[in-house]
Amino acid sequence: MRGAYYPVGVFGGTFDPVHFGHLRPALECLEQLSLQRLHLVPSAVPPHRETPYATAQQRLTMLQLAVKGQPGFVVDEREIRRSGPSFMVDTLASLREEVGETPLCLILGVDAFLGLPGWHQWQQLLELAHIVVAHRPGWSLQDLHMPQPLQQMVEGRWLTDASALRTQQAGGVLLQGVTQLDISATDIRARIVAGKSANFLLPAKVWQYIQSQDLYR
Repeated sequence: MRGAYYPVGVFGGTFDPVHFGHLRPALECLEQLSLQRLHLVPSAVPPHRETPYATAQQRLTMLQLAVKGQPGFVVDEREIRRSGPSFMVDTLASLREEVGETPLCLILGVDAFLGLPGWHQWQQLLELAHIVVAHRPGWSLQDLHMPQPLQQMVEGRWLTDASALRTQQAGGVLLQGVTQLDISATDIRARIVAGKSANFLLPAKVWQYIQSQDLYR
């Protein structure tokens, strides 16, 4: 790879609903990794999780409302448009065709990273992108109790600095400390079912949309 390219980030999820626990770490990764842009990719048919409560279109709309006007955030509809299970390997392959030699960074939380051996064609992910493991500040490699197959795959691939993401298209693994807010979509849905407010856990426009659509009751 000639020269250095600022990376493009990928942050997937069901976003059922999107909340500040998603958005704050995503923004910090955008800034701290010097990403050109960060693609927020709502999963249409998540293969590793239960069926979402809101429809794909509702979750897409909530995400669009949440990030409207935020520079660097791109709501990416490719998994919503694609039929069949929403496999990340397919998403990265289609993005790779679009960005050419530009580095791609798949941003994962610690739990998702440790669960990679259960993903479809997971060994190919590092052929298509770097993996950035977003974690609470203060974590280190010693805190990651990786399953043996994952440990073997990432051996020798650890990067010590975000600038290293720019020197190759894919293949590195970086630990990145971010602010992690103790907010979950499961808790938000439970609050709504109980007739409580979810205000201040997610963007105001998203909360207004949930109420207008009578979601999660």
